[in-house]
Amino acid sequence: MTVIVTDAGFGSDDWTKGFVPFSEAANDVISLDVASDTDPAALIEQLSGVEMVRVDFPSFADGRGFTIARQLRLAGYNGRLRAKGHVISDQYAMARRSGFDEVEISDDLAARQPEGEWQFRSDWRAHDYQTRMRGHNSA
Repeated sequence: MTVIVTDAGFGSDDWTKGFVPFSEAANDVISLDVASDTDPAALIEQLSGVEMVRVDFPSFADGRGFTIARQLRLAGYNGRLRAKGHVISDQYAMARRSGFDEVEISDDLAARQPEGEWQFRSDWRAHDYQTRMRGHNSA
């Protein structure tokens, strides 16, 4: 089982349409599973009609998924974007800032890092460097 983390806290997965690996995707898929080593430019070309993109994080030390999310958002992708795998609570704010809507974690990780640790970082817009600097400049 897995836990879906959003700004509201822990929840269950409401996505029922499955996922197709990007390497096997055809033109009519609505959801993609993307490896962390996927070229964002190649992915952007395949997004027509895709409602959900789930990006794998094979290790909490592998930040390439953040780059993929950011590139998708900059290219105009407005669908649902999910980080999956070894994302830890300390990375939640970065995941949200880079463009992810939610994070999918294992039950085991949810037990080690309870909901409160994730919710502590749910006010991700207020505590980043850019926001702090803008606040000082506009005063």
